[in-house]
Amino acid sequence: MNSSLSLIQQIDAILPQTQCGLCGHRDGCLPYAKSIVEGENANKCVPGGQPVADALAELLARPKLTAEPSVWDIQSDGRPQRMKAIIREDECIGCTKCISACPVDAIIGSGKLMHTILTDLCTGCELCIPPCPVDCIDLVEDIQPIPNDEQRISEQGDLRNRYYAHIQREEKRRIHRKGPVVRAEIDTELFAQITQQSQALPTIEVVETPIKNPVIHDAKTTIELAKIRTQIKKLEKQLSVRADQNKQKQLNELQKQLSVLQGDAE
Repeated sequence: MNSSLSLIQQIDAILPQTQCGLCGHRDGCLPYAKSIVEGENANKCVPGGQPVADALAELLARPKLTAEPSVWDIQSDGRPQRMKAIIREDECIGCTKCISACPVDAIIGSGKLMHTILTDLCTGCELCIPPCPVDCIDLVEDIQPIPNDEQRISEQGDLRNRYYAHIQREEKRRIHRKGPVVRAEIDTELFAQITQQSQALPTIEVVETPIKNPVIHDAKTTIELAKIRTQIKKLEKQLSVRADQNKQKQLNELQKQLSVLQGDAE
């Protein structure tokens, strides 16, 4: 196995697999592990706290650094308080944005129906909170006993598997996706590379985007297409933060215009 990949996996095994992005890597623990190998400081895992920062320093033979602080109190094991998300179900409008945002598929429900968070699976990553248009998700303290080392390793393995399964499903949807993407773009190739080295992980395969023959547009059409695409990207970005019926209507109309223009040009 490539020594760099092996080290990435060793680092990833220490990280808590919350996939929260608080380290600055929105697409999860593995990309942060890769960045650490490339020289980034190993003290940025907020949910892992000082124990994870110290374990990584020891693994890498680097000086110990103070862990990035958490807004939550520190538990007896030196890590920040474990949190769980809950939905105030009577206020939920069934928009499904939280379902798309959850990296470990801990939220169940369907469009226009009440959603529920499976608290046993919730990592407390907080990623479901910003997309919620009615602000009906709260974080509460996890009242379960603090896991021992063996339990934590088992939990991390399960969360890692769930995230990899989530990534593969999102990758298959990627080329057909319509509308805004809630999570950051995922470095699917990195995850796929890692799964090729381990039979214990769900296999991830990168889905190739179909190659289309290039279309030559006249200058006027090219300018119009560029304007519409810019407006679409702006609206998608706004809607990924908060739902808005008027903006969604504008987006739908612009997408229709784009489709018609492209069809006429072809």
